[in-house]
Amino acid sequence: MTTNTFFNKSSFQQILAVTVLAVIFLISLASTATAQSSNGRLNKIIEQFENGETALANEHWRITSLEHNPFLVDDLEMFLNELEAEGAARPRLTPIVRIPHEADQGYHHVVKQILDAGAMGIVLPQVRTAAEVTKLVEAMRYPPQRGAAYPEPRGRRGWGPTAARRIWHMSADEYASKADVWPLNPEGELLAIIMIETRESIENIDALLQVPGLGGVLIGPSDLSLSLGVGTPGANPGAPEVEAAIKTVGDACKRHSKLCGIYTRSNIEERHAQGFSMFPVAGY
Repeated sequence: MTTNTFFNKSSFQQILAVTVLAVIFLISLASTATAQSSNGRLNKIIEQFENGETALANEHWRITSLEHNPFLVDDLEMFLNELEAEGAARPRLTPIVRIPHEADQGYHHVVKQILDAGAMGIVLPQVRTAAEVTKLVEAMRYPPQRGAAYPEPRGRRGWGPTAARRIWHMSADEYASKADVWPLNPEGELLAIIMIETRESIENIDALLQVPGLGGVLIGPSDLSLSLGVGTPGANPGAPEVEAAIKTVGDACKRHSKLCGIYTRSNIEERHAQGFSMFPVAGY
């Protein structure tokens, strides 16, 4: 009787130990699968692009525009806080901000403030030249430190990302290593995006896309139509001149492997075939 009791207790302990180990293994396996499914990326736009898939507004990312609206700090902070996912490894939607300044204006201080608040991408309107693209990249990057793998273009951003660290769920050192422009830094999570909305930007598209640190371009059909003289008082994306310009940009993005987006409600599949993978307007 005593022997049987000892045997039963011993067997129970062995079964319990095996069960506990199995549970730990399954939890570890699930965590690994989750991490692998996102490729460790914080920025869902970059993740979608690297997977060869489209990045859709309100599904993978969200953009707020300060260009044609009053620049209210409280509204911007509310926008960023709404995307913070408590307990998650990244915001539920990647926050992108179109700044109120145009490319030929001084905006370094605004970029710094918006990135410090937690944004993962900056959209710069009315870009025409490669020098203007470089100016955006420099505003978004920290100065290179000893042994930096990607020192140029040299950044000028100052340190102070208190809110960004909270939204990104990172320590100061972790944020510093990730807060760089992709794809110049393959581990970077920031996107420098320029608006293509003028005749000059179409003519210079290859030069613009070759600037180190540029993440992608975003076509504004309304301003592009106006610039080409076929869209007053708004967008006219069906005009042959506008469609030709859109095709030029799409082809260039495919040549240079750059993110390419467009404000449009046209068919996603058709635009994706043209080279577009980033769509700010949902509901196609």
